[in-house]
Amino acid sequence: MKIGAVTLESPVALAPMAGMTDTAFRRLVKRKGGCGLVVTEMVSSEGLVRGIDRTLEYAEYTEEERPVSIQIFGGDPAVMADAAQIVEGMGADIVDINMGCPVPKIAKHSAGCSLMRDPAHAAGIVRAMAKAVRIPVTVKMRAGWNEREVNAPDLAKRVEDAGAAAVAVHGRTAAQAYRGESDWSLISQVAESVSIPVFGSGDCVEPEHVLQRLRETAVSGVLVGRGALRNPWIFSQAAALAAGAPSVDDVPFEERGRFLLEYIDLLLRERVGEAEGFRHVAPGQSTAPVPARGRERWVINKLRALGSWYTKGLEGGSQLRVAINSTETIDDLRMLIRGFFGIGVEAVA
Repeated sequence: MKIGAVTLESPVALAPMAGMTDTAFRRLVKRKGGCGLVVTEMVSSEGLVRGIDRTLEYAEYTEEERPVSIQIFGGDPAVMADAAQIVEGMGADIVDINMGCPVPKIAKHSAGCSLMRDPAHAAGIVRAMAKAVRIPVTVKMRAGWNEREVNAPDLAKRVEDAGAAAVAVHGRTAAQAYRGESDWSLISQVAESVSIPVFGSGDCVEPEHVLQRLRETAVSGVLVGRGALRNPWIFSQAAALAAGAPSVDDVPFEERGRFLLEYIDLLLRERVGEAEGFRHVAPGQSTAPVPARGRERWVINKLRALGSWYTKGLEGGSQLRVAINSTETIDDLRMLIRGFFGIGVEAVA
């Protein structure tokens, strides 16, 4: 499928999830195969324009992740257009607008899902960005603000007319957050109402779910979020099913453990400033090394966050989560993972 001039080898994409889908996780997902597009964690348009270091870190990506979309949020059309130009200058393939985040600290600043409450203003932001850049501008939205304000079909038409090259729809309202079920009938209605590609999102936690949505709804693609945190192989498994495989094999236990060890290694290389291939706002800019103590704590916290999802459904997963949350050093964390997943030191090397 195509988004503007950007070709995706697979119609299944990794959704942006704040605090979770960092560049290390995205690279590992791409290495497993079957993922046609990755989207960064949401990035503040104001922070990008001001050049705030922490904001720039969220927008980092590597060539290995392509095609890559950088998602930005904000409510000022001029600032969003300027931020889109910065994203384009970084070499990103796509710039995405967050109109789906229900978190109050985002929504109260006329950003995220609150933009759905003012469709004309939301379309104005898309129009300003589409005029400012040559790369495709896309929009991620929800079903609506609440059950009385379900307006995704109308907003999708408006942003298409304003220049959006694709939209993604999560089938819950902002009021629902992640409660209840994603309304795929509504998502399909959106897809039938516009001529640009529509990605559906919500409750695709098994590869069979992904294939079912592609086959039974009008969507062009599927955006996978929490399902990828539990199973980064979901993309390759869905691709195998689409190619005619009768079923998917379980990921070997040791391989699941090696994923976590690779994740630790990638995070550490980023934090000491040794990572190669990063794309930044300014040529030659690089990640500043972080002192060892802060680096170790940051990596452990990242594993704790991922572990809360990754260990669900695993035999002994709850005990592993408790153990990870009690770990204080990287060496102990590695030892814990090797022991739980039965990985010998020689196998890691």
